[in-house]
Amino acid sequence: MKKIAVIHDLSGLGKCSLTAAIPVISAMGVQACPLPTAVLSNQTGYGSFFWDDYTDRMEQIMKEWKKMDFRPDGLYTGFLAGDEQVEVILKFTELFCTEETQILIDPVMGDQGAVYKTYSSALCEKMRTLVRKADVITPNLTEALLLLYGKEEMKKRMKSYAGMKREQMLEEIRQIGKTLAGEFDLDSLVITGVDVEEEDGILKMGNLVVENGETRWFFSIKEGGSYSGTGDLFASVLSAGMVKGISMKVCVEKAIAFLSGGIHDAVVEGTDRNDGICFEKYLGMLTDL
Repeated sequence: MKKIAVIHDLSGLGKCSLTAAIPVISAMGVQACPLPTAVLSNQTGYGSFFWDDYTDRMEQIMKEWKKMDFRPDGLYTGFLAGDEQVEVILKFTELFCTEETQILIDPVMGDQGAVYKTYSSALCEKMRTLVRKADVITPNLTEALLLLYGKEEMKKRMKSYAGMKREQMLEEIRQIGKTLAGEFDLDSLVITGVDVEEEDGILKMGNLVVENGETRWFFSIKEGGSYSGTGDLFASVLSAGMVKGISMKVCVEKAIAFLSGGIHDAVVEGTDRNDGICFEKYLGMLTDL
């Protein structure tokens, strides 16, 4: 069985990070090997939470894995507690990854034109170094712009997109994707979660795939708001598909179908966004990938 080292936080409540990644990757027939970056009572969207930074313990875990000659087929990184953890992950790639190891980096730094509390210019700079190690990255639009231009230019561009017509905005983001792939020498990337309003007023969610120099948009109807963990679930499908040799286009189509069911149920049931979506009953959709 193929193995993916999943470097992410562990939040007890909120259906995100490791609690999202482990069942999804497992359902796709790949073993998830978690390496926690932090342990939280619940994800930070709830407002009040207990946080235990795991930076020093990450290296202790890595020492034990090295004794076992651990060689993962894939590496998937998500939420990091700070820029120091980028250095730990870079060390991980040196110790455990080979030319055959498929690496997916989700550069978690912000969303909707705002940066997260954990963001710093140092984190962004080190994230650029880490992204150069990746085969695939899955930034949202905010994170894609942060990687290319930094915080201030990101804010300017996000404001400009808000006033653009649909086709112009999509083309602008397509060019961002191609520039990002070229700048960081990436085979594939997916710019996730782009809100797009159609001419008939219907709101859709767009995901841009750049793969081997080609670009393609994938759209789905947007329901509800922003739910905890959906980005982690999305990236988890892509990471497992990646080590199985499945194209990003196919993985994105499957991830969209998988998430759409859970999001629809959350809207119907009136689930709080912080609680995440009811994805568990849709895991069977992933077994044929």
